Amino acid sequence: MTSPASHRNRLAAETSPYLLQHADNPVDWYPWGPEALERARRENRPILLSIGYSACHWCHVMAHESFEDEATARVMNTHFVNIKVDREERPDLDKIYQVSHQLLARRPGGWPLTMFLTADDLTPFFGGTYFPPSPRHGLPAFRDLLVRVVDFLAAHGDDVAKQNETLREALARAEPSGGGGAVAMGPEPLEGAMAGLRRAFDARDGGFGGAPKFPHPANIERCLRRRRDPRDVHMGVLTLARMSLGGLYDHLGGGFCRYSVDGEWMIPHFEKMLYDNGPLLALCAQAARLGAGNEDLFERTARETAHWAIREMQAPGGGFYAALDADSEGEEGRFYLWTPDAVRAVLDEEEFAAVAVSFGLDRPPNFEGREWHLHTFVERAGLAAKLGIDEAAAAERLDRARAKLFDARSPRVRPGLDDKILTSWNALMVSGLAVAGEALGEPGFIDAGVRAFDFLRAKAWVDGRLHAAWKEGRARFPAYLDDHAFLLEASLRLLQARWQPDRLDFAIEIADALLDRFEDRERGGFWFTAHDHEALMHRSKSFSDDSLPAGNGVAAAWLGRLGHLLGETRYLEAAERTLAAGWAGLVEMPHAHGAMLTALEEFLDPPQTIVLRGRGEPLERWRARCAAPFAPRRYVVAVPDDATGLPGLLASRVPRSGGGAVAYVCEGHRCDAPITSFADLEAALSPLEAG
Repeated sequence: MTSPASHRNRLAAETSPYLLQHADNPVDWYPWGPEALERARRENRPILLSIGYSACHWCHVMAHESFEDEATARVMNTHFVNIKVDREERPDLDKIYQVSHQLLARRPGGWPLTMFLTADDLTPFFGGTYFPPSPRHGLPAFRDLLVRVVDFLAAHGDDVAKQNETLREALARAEPSGGGGAVAMGPEPLEGAMAGLRRAFDARDGGFGGAPKFPHPANIERCLRRRRDPRDVHMGVLTLARMSLGGLYDHLGGGFCRYSVDGEWMIPHFEKMLYDNGPLLALCAQAARLGAGNEDLFERTARETAHWAIREMQAPGGGFYAALDADSEGEEGRFYLWTPDAVRAVLDEEEFAAVAVSFGLDRPPNFEGREWHLHTFVERAGLAAKLGIDEAAAAERLDRARAKLFDARSPRVRPGLDDKILTSWNALMVSGLAVAGEALGEPGFIDAGVRAFDFLRAKAWVDGRLHAAWKEGRARFPAYLDDHAFLLEASLRLLQARWQPDRLDFAIEIADALLDRFEDRERGGFWFTAHDHEALMHRSKSFSDDSLPAGNGVAAAWLGRLGHLLGETRYLEAAERTLAAGWAGLVEMPHAHGAMLTALEEFLDPPQTIVLRGRGEPLERWRARCAAPFAPRRYVVAVPDDATGLPGLLASRVPRSGGGAVAYVCEGHRCDAPITSFADLEAALSPLEAG
């Protein structure tokens, strides 16, 4: 039994699409905030905390089965203060309660996350993820569980209090305790990470570990940066190629889904998240100029992914929406699935033959035994051989067919769109577009990144303070570490692609905000929340990656680059303190710290920083030459001769007397004499490009 449409709870006043999906529930939901927390304390009621996100399939299932059910809602409303949280708006809460779940249940969490908290200290004493409406798969019925939780808390309150104290102590111990003193840092974690990745590598299908398989862009990037070891580069290239050829990738519309449910990248969990696609776009564009194979595939994938993001995810004002749902018409993946008859109705016989051979329509169905999800079984060279035509003709036929299928798919009921604009995820996409635009010679990609960046500056930066989310004219939630760290990277990547002095000024403001509002001044590193953030049961400071790169790692890497560019020791020292604070985790589990490893690598072997001065065609030619190859340890800015008021070390990078281009090339604190000939520039660039 579902609630009447007239019922509206407190979530109706929220902007989150996920919370609004539950605004008609008969559950008396609250958003996280003082009203709910004070009621729980006043009435001494336990809190039922439900965390999810709008594109989550199992969140929808649990909502339909339990939260829309009147009988279940009565139990929830009678015994609990019920709080619903969008994990994308409140990653601070999600981090705390995901780790708590792992400590309590001894297994990973996920979404929906269902946690039961005591009212006085907001500590969870029991939890899980999805619970069904009736017992199945070894899980209790949700309504029965609610009653058991209430009874247990009433009968064992003292035991719960002791367990809560133990949990809080465990959370405190889980945070790195290093830092605050000198640490001798060397390359051991870099080698240890590669050893771990080699052990986990799937030599047939790419990726690291078995099903379910996630993209893990940080692992791929780590492999691609290992230019001196072809074995490591091969792991990254094969993984990226198998993902791009597989069902994880949308072969008609572009863009990657969140993860693969199998080990072959065949069938994805169908939601498309902005945070995956920004880094994967950058990696595909970089791999296209790596010279390690599959360049055409990677360039095509990068271009299509960028076009998808701009076409389907960019708001009119410039920011990018958060996600596309896994479901449409109440079924996961419905938008993306085909039958041979549906394909035949769109294509001519030659086109159908190309699609059938390439994407497996001539094989048994690969989705639940009844439909086909497009996955590349035969690559383009093999397709040409099977069709008995040359490769160019086969590619043209396949691309023509894909375009027709895209047009035929477009009128279908589309997956739901989460149209909030998240600062951290937008920053990841801005970086991806900047890298792709530069690598592929596509100024339109850079333009799209600039529009998103300018949107964030105009809408999310309010009175000198960054906010985490924007929707319906409202900037909400004080921004987190990731928002600042990722936006710092985006600022500097755009600056490399296209000089704009106020972009550098903003990067400095963001860097200063990181140091002023987030740095742990005693032990180094950065807290996930600002010093004046709402007091929560625990304050996180993590150095390992999860679905996003670790904010500490990104902050350390790009503070380091900004420090070298400006000669600003405050930034360099903060980056070093961050590495020292996270050193124990780096040593213990290096392959889980991809972003930190990049920062460590550039601390031990500082990046090549190049400042170009000049004007017009000569300046652009020198900039294009510096940016042309895959050189991840290089950072370049091309500053026009008429730029004035430059900060820090940039002020000494003066234009060439008499005109013409000049290059200032430094590695760490060592700088060469100014370079005034293109031949000398080539000589300075070549050593880094060799490996």
